[in-house]
Amino acid sequence: MKEAFPKTLLPDFQHIDPKQIKDNINDLLNKNLTMIDKLLEQNGSYFGDNLMQPLEDMSDALHKTWSPVAHLHSVKETEALRKAYNETLPLITAYHTRLSQNTRLFEAISSIAERTDFKKLLPAQQKIIENDIRDFKLAGVHLSPEKKSRMAELQQQLSKLCTKFSENLLDATHGWTLHVTDENDISGLPPQARQLAIDNAKQRKLPGYVFTLDFPSYSTAVKFLDNRELRQKLYAAYTTRASDQGPNAGKWDNTHNIEAILKTRYDTAKLIGHESFAHYSLATKMAKQPEKVLSFLNDLLQRSKPIAKKEFDEIKTYAKKRDDIDDIAAWDVAYYSEKLQHEKFDFTQEDFRPYFPINKVLNGLFTLVNRIYGIHIKEEKNISTWDPQTRFFALYDSNDELRAGFYIDLFSRQHKRDGAWMDECLTRRKLSDGSIQYPVAYLTCNFMRPVDDQPALLTHDDVITLFHEFGHCLHHMLTKVDFLSISGINGVPWDAVEFPSQFMENFCWEKEPLSLISAHYKTGESLPDALYQKMVDAKHFQTGIQMIRQLEFALFDFRLHLAFDPDQPPQTQKILDEIRKETAVLKPPAFNRFQHSFAHIFAGGYAAGYYSYKWAEVLSADAYAQFEENGIFDPLTGKSFMENILEVGGSRDPMTSFVAFKGREPSIDALLRRSGIG
Repeated sequence: MKEAFPKTLLPDFQHIDPKQIKDNINDLLNKNLTMIDKLLEQNGSYFGDNLMQPLEDMSDALHKTWSPVAHLHSVKETEALRKAYNETLPLITAYHTRLSQNTRLFEAISSIAERTDFKKLLPAQQKIIENDIRDFKLAGVHLSPEKKSRMAELQQQLSKLCTKFSENLLDATHGWTLHVTDENDISGLPPQARQLAIDNAKQRKLPGYVFTLDFPSYSTAVKFLDNRELRQKLYAAYTTRASDQGPNAGKWDNTHNIEAILKTRYDTAKLIGHESFAHYSLATKMAKQPEKVLSFLNDLLQRSKPIAKKEFDEIKTYAKKRDDIDDIAAWDVAYYSEKLQHEKFDFTQEDFRPYFPINKVLNGLFTLVNRIYGIHIKEEKNISTWDPQTRFFALYDSNDELRAGFYIDLFSRQHKRDGAWMDECLTRRKLSDGSIQYPVAYLTCNFMRPVDDQPALLTHDDVITLFHEFGHCLHHMLTKVDFLSISGINGVPWDAVEFPSQFMENFCWEKEPLSLISAHYKTGESLPDALYQKMVDAKHFQTGIQMIRQLEFALFDFRLHLAFDPDQPPQTQKILDEIRKETAVLKPPAFNRFQHSFAHIFAGGYAAGYYSYKWAEVLSADAYAQFEENGIFDPLTGKSFMENILEVGGSRDPMTSFVAFKGREPSIDALLRRSGIG
């Protein structure tokens, strides 16, 4: 009999009162600060138990209180919650700044590293202390009081600006809709998307159809609507969200936020003594020099740009032949790409939906994880959640011992941030009484919700997204590290954190795993061999265009943070235009303001780090080649990957972990081969 996940450890989302958030957090922060002062009054010989353990206890207490609040802010925001979040965040930012600039605390932790018996600590404990010393220096512990005060101001500014960026984007995404009543205007729209548009209209008490800027609605419409004028309207609204352009120009404009964020980051880096924020960012990553990042990205660009040009020429030729279109525009590319793929390979992404009902995909994914890692996954009922469609699952090892849990929130809705992500609810650690705190993850996506009496049906692209985010969850949940700050994804360099997630995507292209996750929602039939073969044949369809799109994002992010100069006029659009001259095969229209919704770098953790997706893809492709060689369900290979990659968290250098698994350092060859570029 498997042990049920202890519900008392989980947040009670139904009873989080926005009115109490600020006071509760403030009390906890003050309590922690008082405890830290008492620790530092000892003036004794510090070691793990009398300093590091209490610090982790305090950090964990704060995380467990704030994490559910921050999560609700992302997935079920209300006016009251937004107000409470914005009032409380500055307190937390000030607290972390105060700790990171506490000279006495820095000296106490440094004294442990200077002890003659430092090496007697566990390697994981040594890693924590080395990371802490590095992070203290990056936070300005060595600065004068005046400069420390300036650093605190900068951290407050950055926190507020990034939050405002995210809120503007959320409001802009939900602040525009396209209402259509003429049946002819929705020609070409697949049945599932058509029903979603009807439901959107009904929710607003409107006749006909409503398209929104939520990704499931927008992306399907811009791919399939035959009406070119409507595609243009949708594209213009989507690519100008939260900007000075488009139908809501200036209403939730992120222009000022972008420039202010860049300046704040620049000033932070300069204050610490770094040449740019890109240099500052790399201090905690695998790639230590900007030249290494740029060389890596430019090498991929040189290899993929010629392929992308050929692919785009093919789209133009096809559009001319099919509809006599001479002036193909940005809002035509997805539409004609979809039509071209259908003509070449006789399928579209929508053809997959009937075969990927959500429960079958989840059950198959869990079976896959069981076969690779020996992990069992079981749903737990009667768990407090934030939405009726949110579910909770527990993980057990091969001995039926409880290992972890995760929430899963898969469908798009109002007041929920766009995109897909994993975040931490609880982190594994050994408690002072010797017991283990189980890790718990949040898995969040924005798939097309169930419509009418049909289950939610996924495209193959959706399945890849789900597998990607579940890879992050496994990295967090399967850790065996007992220390909070390097457990799971904590302490993992940002350019390695995408490794386990991108690794999981590879299984979505294999016949046997697909047979586990597919069954027609009406007939139960598995994905037909003919459709599977078409998908495989089309795997490298427009792979060059996809590659240069990601390289455009990565180069823009990195060069923006590398070259930013506050004494020059605003450079964001100028740098983006320069990058597009090097990367893009179709120049976007002048009104395009992609950067105003680039939340990864302006409201997330990817600033000067978006290159991590491609960097980590080298690791994931090369690691997966080991499974291809030994058998994708080979238990020994799975055991090695789990022990050397997933279980070690941030307790050691990622390159050391990769070599322990693979036997050598990674090669780019596997990535190029899997991308069809090599």
